[in-house]
Amino acid sequence: MPATTENYSLGLPVEIGKIDKELKKLWEQSAGAMTRASLVNLAVYSEAPGSLTENTKLISQITLNHACRAIVIGADPTAKENRVEAWVSAHCHVSRAGSKQVCSEQLSFLLEGPCTALLPNIVFSQLDSDLPFYLWWQGEFRDPMDAQLWAWVDRVIYDSHTWTDFGAQLHLIESAQEEARQRIVLCDLNWTRLDKIRIALAQFFDHPASHHHFSKIESARIDFAPEFRSTAVLLAGWLAAQLDWQAEAKQAPGTLRFADSTGRKIVVELREREGEPISNITVLSVGVEFKVSHPKGADLLEVSRGDPGKARAHQVMPAGSNDLVRLMGDEMIRGGPHKVYLRSVNCVRGLL
Repeated sequence: MPATTENYSLGLPVEIGKIDKELKKLWEQSAGAMTRASLVNLAVYSEAPGSLTENTKLISQITLNHACRAIVIGADPTAKENRVEAWVSAHCHVSRAGSKQVCSEQLSFLLEGPCTALLPNIVFSQLDSDLPFYLWWQGEFRDPMDAQLWAWVDRVIYDSHTWTDFGAQLHLIESAQEEARQRIVLCDLNWTRLDKIRIALAQFFDHPASHHHFSKIESARIDFAPEFRSTAVLLAGWLAAQLDWQAEAKQAPGTLRFADSTGRKIVVELREREGEPISNITVLSVGVEFKVSHPKGADLLEVSRGDPGKARAHQVMPAGSNDLVRLMGDEMIRGGPHKVYLRSVNCVRGLL
């Protein structure tokens, strides 16, 4: 059969003051064939050209498993002239029972020029009341942060692997967190990428008989794809946070140097390699090598332990995905603060 191309439309153009009226009309026209569903408010903000269409495609896939009211915003604060446009649409998927379509609303906004300062007012006026508010901020945060906006956010989602200055960006969102009196949960998709790798490495040490290795780890090696160095540094930060290592003041190119509570030195080598964001982590402890590998394009991790340089049996475990829909799905099912993430960042804050 010939290949078909899906068309992800922004929906029906509407005046901002008539959005509620047009949404009501949309559901009335469904004649009971569609059921509106929403568990969270998910706002997506981007300043990238063409982002409205790209993010509409992402929302269509995300709502397959995560019903929400989506507010998709494409902005250009650098434009000289004001321009505001809005659209309403619904992403519908057949329910598991197969009798009705379950639909999530999407409100889309194009903002250009000085009117982008109205972002908080536009977002707040469209929130589904009494539902959590997740803000997915794509790209880098702008200084100053709008205190009015952050006062309403429950979870802010971002991807630090695209940041050019990790320290400055982290300072901005921590300032927003302080403005909101610490109520905002920081959700980094760069951290979510590491979930399966961290689980696979941690399982080596589940049994108490293996805990003696914690104080005997000599070195580690992490292979990362181009542009994913920060992902590798976060993984090293996780090791440091869990094992009570401190980053040393003097660092060398291509390595991260730590010391444990007794002053013993540990070196983590970072190597850039083509492949998955993290294609390998190897930890060496008193002649035993613990290794987790992610072959390019594979959906399984290869996990092994044994003497360095010798053949060994491999086990397999589920691998993570660098797909944005999968990453967002993993993040949206979570609750509570990311305390381990915050501790890991603090261990390598000066190295990112």
